[in-house]
Amino acid sequence: MLYKAGPYLEQIITPNDLREKFTIEDLPQVSDELRQYIVDVISEIGNSHFGASLGVVELTVALHYVFNTPDDQLVWDVGHQAYGHKILTGRREQFHTNRIKGGISGFPKRSESEYDTFGVGHSSTSISAALGMAVASRYKEEKNRQHIAVIGDGAMTAGMAFEGLNHAGFEKDANLLVILNDNCMSIDPNVGALKEYLTDITTSHTYNKVKDEVWKMLGKISKFGPDAQTIASKISHALKGSIFKQSNLFESLNFRYFGPVDGHDVIGMAKILEDLKDIPGPKILHCITKKGGGYKYSEEGNPTQWHAPGIFNKDTGEIVKIIPKSPQPPKYQDVLHDVALQNLNVVFCLDRGGLVGADGATHHGAYDLAYMRHIPNMIVSAPMNEKELRNLMYTAQLENKGPFTIRYPRGNGVMTDWKTPFEEIPVGKGRKVVNGNDIAVLTIGHPGNFVQKAIEELKPLGASVAHYDMRFVKPIDEVMLHEVFSKFKKVITVEDGCLMGGFGSAVIEFMADNNYHAEVTRLGIPDQYINHGTQKELWEECGFDTNGILTTIKKMLNIDSAFQNLSGSGVG
Repeated sequence: MLYKAGPYLEQIITPNDLREKFTIEDLPQVSDELRQYIVDVISEIGNSHFGASLGVVELTVALHYVFNTPDDQLVWDVGHQAYGHKILTGRREQFHTNRIKGGISGFPKRSESEYDTFGVGHSSTSISAALGMAVASRYKEEKNRQHIAVIGDGAMTAGMAFEGLNHAGFEKDANLLVILNDNCMSIDPNVGALKEYLTDITTSHTYNKVKDEVWKMLGKISKFGPDAQTIASKISHALKGSIFKQSNLFESLNFRYFGPVDGHDVIGMAKILEDLKDIPGPKILHCITKKGGGYKYSEEGNPTQWHAPGIFNKDTGEIVKIIPKSPQPPKYQDVLHDVALQNLNVVFCLDRGGLVGADGATHHGAYDLAYMRHIPNMIVSAPMNEKELRNLMYTAQLENKGPFTIRYPRGNGVMTDWKTPFEEIPVGKGRKVVNGNDIAVLTIGHPGNFVQKAIEELKPLGASVAHYDMRFVKPIDEVMLHEVFSKFKKVITVEDGCLMGGFGSAVIEFMADNNYHAEVTRLGIPDQYINHGTQKELWEECGFDTNGILTTIKKMLNIDSAFQNLSGSGVG
């Protein structure tokens, strides 16, 4: 389906068209048409990040108008806000495929466009990435090449962002511009001391007035030769050590701070960015924007409905020992050192386990079972349904369980009556869901529901399939595995996780260690990155949806191929 672009936007295939065909006075109209195009397409296709991209429309237009992208390198943090960027960089006619299997990614992706200089999806990486590019350009003596990182106020609260700022302040000759997109939200409403600090900056008229006047004065002094420049430099450092150092965090990190400015004034933004191109060294431009800007239904949302800790998960994890939602998994060294080594009673609730759908490769929770299962003292579990999840959470909070991981998928549940009385689940004990004699299917987590559907569809064929919901990857139920390998010569393992080192690997390790011999087929995520699509499409692609499980069982049992099309649409 083709979507109608406005008369200005229709002329823009690449940013060169924006720069060559339009004047600065045309930019408001370009911005309006770009915003309307995003609204029109996303309203039709849905399943997309909406507010963040609307909030940076003017900033996006100004950036591509002023800077010579892709030679000037633009890095978007997280990438939720990059829809306008994609439309202006040759992907307007493909934008209706956003986050759809086989279509363009919902995030900047290097393999998709030369304008996507750094692949993103997680938060707080942009400053370090842009700094690396800037340092490389300095070594190659590319003095005029610009490097820009656009980061939200929420992402700025993370430790990696501050590591990037700290390093950049040391690289005084690096041509780096950090644009702080301050919408007081980022993905969700922002909280914490940095948010309050940024608010103080935006309301401190005295600070901004004094700073502007001082920089103007120093600029005039420095024009009178080397001696005057030395004096100006000393005055600058003295002021930073007194007024500015107390008032501005970024100045104390050796950044030139500019702002705050109106991020929705596209002409003003373009003029400021043009001026900043001529200023060497690390710079930060503080832009005030409104998430969902220009779309009244988005702007009118209730900003106080939800409350949550910030993205600075290292600090959050240390204080309250919780791990924020994927795609930001628990930091490996923190789990090892701060929790498992000390055998602390900490519960890791890992949501979005497995293939998450339209967010794609940067967001899939494919590796958690594999990397958590080999940590000493760690219990690793994955429930098949809501009742099991409820009981695992109840079990995990009981006294002296030690480090306890509960991993569950993105999406809706499968049960309607899940509010049952709490039951303690014995750690390391699975459950036999269905008896059978011909073949055993061992599952971990929600794919067990696909197996149940497959077993129902196999009944007319006379296949006797046993189903074991193992519940725990670690400690794995060895009593149950002895039962399985003593009885069955054909075994299938199913997991919504990476095959390498995952649940199936744990089963095969047990088989080898105990000298069992069986034909084992593992179903799960192969050793490759899986792109975006719906969850059902991706489960099918990886072969562990209901039909994939049916096909595998029939193949292992040599069931006649005439029955291959008996299966209907089901859970998977």
